[in-house]
Amino acid sequence: MNVIFLENAIERLQQFLKKNNQKSEIEILTPDASTREYFRITFNGQPAIACVYGESFKAAEHNYLDVTALFRTSGLPVAEIYNFDEALGIVIQEDFGDTILRDVLIRSVDKEKLINESISLIAKIQAATPKAFELNSIASRLKFDEEKLLWELNFFKIHYFETLRKTKLPPDDDAALNIEFIELAAELAARAAVLCHRDFHAANLMIDSNNRLRIIDHQDARIGTASYDLVSLLLDRILDAPAPIWLDEKKRYFLSERQKLGLETTDFEKFAYEFELQTIQRCSKAIGTFSFQSINRGKTYFVQYIKPMIRIVLQASKNINRFPNLQRIIAENI
Repeated sequence: MNVIFLENAIERLQQFLKKNNQKSEIEILTPDASTREYFRITFNGQPAIACVYGESFKAAEHNYLDVTALFRTSGLPVAEIYNFDEALGIVIQEDFGDTILRDVLIRSVDKEKLINESISLIAKIQAATPKAFELNSIASRLKFDEEKLLWELNFFKIHYFETLRKTKLPPDDDAALNIEFIELAAELAARAAVLCHRDFHAANLMIDSNNRLRIIDHQDARIGTASYDLVSLLLDRILDAPAPIWLDEKKRYFLSERQKLGLETTDFEKFAYEFELQTIQRCSKAIGTFSFQSINRGKTYFVQYIKPMIRIVLQASKNINRFPNLQRIIAENI
């Protein structure tokens, strides 16, 4: 944690509390990212979470405020915003407690039920797509287009091979990989048509005091494929690849939940194919992030997920018999 930034964040939070005639203890919570810090406070007599950003912001251009309004309007279980201060760079929101779904799944006998409830939320997010465009939400103006997808694939290439493995790809391999990445990005961009959370995994879902599943960290929502959030939920940060039969069961459950909400009916085989394509892209991006974070940010706990996710990318490529250069290069460098 950056001590200077943290002290500045606490100072600004104290200014905010004084400005709003609030008296509260300030509890430092685990930081979510380098650009913001989280604290637990009391606001208007009830527990609340204070998010202190690295700088001031304009509410009309603030992704978190915008997407929160969109999600709440659509009946999605995200935090209520109690107050915010543009100049001080602070957002005060509902406190869900400390129970993260990822921790619960490790010990819960209701694991399958909780995963299915999470999958249902993905369908509900996608059902909010028309509302996103109606409100002209920031999320509706962002998309997993070819440029974004390709940037993420190149992020994987740079940080897995060069940052983590300290190996620069030979020019021929680099060129071959680029051709396949361009092809993959184009296919997925053409399928991007629904609202996605963008980082929908069990560490971004919480269980509140009433045992309700709640969504957090949704500020990066954008338009993507129907499979994007499902890939993230089922395959992000795992040590062992799920059994194919289990994955198929979850895909079918997801499609049935979409159908219940009146969303476009999708053929299972077509969706399963898209799921493999998205797995290759989404998990490659995650590998790049884990490589970068472990080396450049000292977050070495990410290292344990890298090899399992490489194997997932390799298997997904084999499942659809595509991207032979990617298969060969990662098999040689696993």
